[in-house]
Amino acid sequence: MFPLTEGSKHVARLLFSSGTCPRCIFRLCGVDLHAPYKRPSKELFNDLQKFLETEKDELILEGPNPPLKKIRLQEDGMDNLNGNGEEGTSATEDENIVSEPSDLSVCNVCLGILQEFCEKEFIAKVCQKVETSGFEFTSMVLSVSFPPQLSVREHAAWLLVKQEMGKQGLTPGRNDVVQLKEAYKWITHPLFSEELGVPTDGKSLFEVSVVFAHPETVEDCHFLGEVCPDCFKPAKNKQSVFTRMAVLKALNKIKEEDFLKQFPCPPKSPKTVSTVLEIECTHGAVFVAGRYNKYSRNLPQTPWIIDGERKMESSVEELISDHLLAAFKAESFNFSSSGREDVDVRTLGNGRPFAVELLNPHRVHFTSQEVKELQQKINKSSDKIQVRDLQLVTREALGYMKEGEEEKTKTYSALVWTSRAIQRKDIGFLDDLKDLKIDQKTPLRVLHRRPLAVRTRAIHSMETHYLDEHHFRLYLKTQAGTYIKEFVHGDFGRTKPNIGSLMNATADILELDVESVDVDWPPALDD
Repeated sequence: MFPLTEGSKHVARLLFSSGTCPRCIFRLCGVDLHAPYKRPSKELFNDLQKFLETEKDELILEGPNPPLKKIRLQEDGMDNLNGNGEEGTSATEDENIVSEPSDLSVCNVCLGILQEFCEKEFIAKVCQKVETSGFEFTSMVLSVSFPPQLSVREHAAWLLVKQEMGKQGLTPGRNDVVQLKEAYKWITHPLFSEELGVPTDGKSLFEVSVVFAHPETVEDCHFLGEVCPDCFKPAKNKQSVFTRMAVLKALNKIKEEDFLKQFPCPPKSPKTVSTVLEIECTHGAVFVAGRYNKYSRNLPQTPWIIDGERKMESSVEELISDHLLAAFKAESFNFSSSGREDVDVRTLGNGRPFAVELLNPHRVHFTSQEVKELQQKINKSSDKIQVRDLQLVTREALGYMKEGEEEKTKTYSALVWTSRAIQRKDIGFLDDLKDLKIDQKTPLRVLHRRPLAVRTRAIHSMETHYLDEHHFRLYLKTQAGTYIKEFVHGDFGRTKPNIGSLMNATADILELDVESVDVDWPPALDD
């Protein structure tokens, strides 16, 4: 059954005679059934012609507008939808009879997108690009970008529909028009699924992006910039102010009478079909998490670069992420962790939680055994670090790690030096201090990258081990975010109280180890 009603026949005839394709006529007439759009373009064209056939005397146009001439394609342009169509008069007895466009003429609303670019031949070309891209995927999401002038043309066609329906006492809503992007996906999603053998899924991490352009009509939007200049502001990474959102904003603002003075209604038929600017495949980021131990006192967590000059040859980040980057065939990565240690601080115990975001990975499917082998490869590559509990995680799970940065506790071991000679009894009182509150002004050593502030932190407990008259080992359990070195030496009075002030002596820290980071994430795995 044909989807258009008798009541919409007059509007459909006007649109059809002006050069609008069947699918756009369906959209403008509010046809929201998927099936009619999916039929081949040529069949739709023929069926629409039959639907619109009426007695000759009914074809007389009402109103002062002259009839549109029939578009006849050049014979040598039949095999190329980019060929220009020539205007020619129809050989009819009455010049007021509505003539019909060729099934190969370019639609004056969608500029050919719902014609040539919905057919199996084009879908096959896109899928060929997908299959040679080297990505692993089990589903896909289609992203399409249309020229902004399509919104202007659709608006013009809609005003015609509104006007003609109004003559019949009908008041169709603008929201009744089926969006071009929606109709395009109705048609193409089944074709992509059939060709690639995977479902289309709006939540898929694998995205196939198709960008369309139509140079011939690029100036269709320009009058809006004069009528509604406040809608068009320069934006970063945008080559033109005439973005789709800006155009839509202007169309919502402009008065109908002002629009009709500036733009033809219905829109003029183009000579050329749209072009494809690019077909791009991308995969959403995947996340790998684990815990790392750092055994070197000469290794920064991240690359140490000062004034463009690298200070050390490697880092924890690179020793881990370089292997992941290669295994996942990703373009780049972002490394994050639950806190960080200084270059001369070791991280012992069960390690520090970390996560690596792998951007645009081409390989994403790994068995648990393959991940385990990847962990072993990382551990064999260096004696400066070790990784455990390596696993794939979700983006949402990263929140557990970040919560731990401020909310959890951390345990440290520090080798402390004192200026005056001490005995065991001189340090024993530290063992009795519980939940000691300290105020720490941003340390001098990090002031170049942290804002100046006073932060209150808690030293939950301390335990001392006497070594000799100038040295003792101090074990601390503290609130996350505590600057341990400054708590020991005082940072010229910027941390109060500190070990030096508590002992009434000058104290300094010679070695510092992170013994544990009490964040229960990621989940521990069996070796």
